[in-house]
Amino acid sequence: MMRFVKPLQKMGRKAGATILEVLIVLSIIALIAAVVGPRLVGYLGRAKTETAELQVKNLAEAVQLFYIDMGRYPTTSEGLGVLVHSPAGEAAWQGPYMPTEEALVDPWGRDYLYEEPSGQGSFKIQSQGRDGTRGGTGEDTDVAF
Repeated sequence: MMRFVKPLQKMGRKAGATILEVLIVLSIIALIAAVVGPRLVGYLGRAKTETAELQVKNLAEAVQLFYIDMGRYPTTSEGLGVLVHSPAGEAAWQGPYMPTEEALVDPWGRDYLYEEPSGQGSFKIQSQGRDGTRGGTGEDTDVAF
């Protein structure tokens, strides 16, 4: 026995969403974005600061390896570049101590600052945070070793 399938009936008024329903959904999405958006930006800023802290520690370890091989710390004029490229005329250099030059740049796109040890002090590696100036709070806080 064959059954005949009825042709699809025309869709009625209930087939689609009304403009009011679409506006309500868009309003809910906008409300969620307004609440969640600023929190995500805060997390991003904190993540950059934490990344800078980890990178400064890695750079300090690389400087220590440079010291073990060379018997001296890099000079301020040499900077952290000697962790990637051999200083001229230095046969004891066993680097690179950092994989790329990008490892010498902080999360805000500026080079890390380096100062050689003076007297009995220790070397200093620093990022000046998001604002690029000394001091600050939050994301503008300086990160140093």
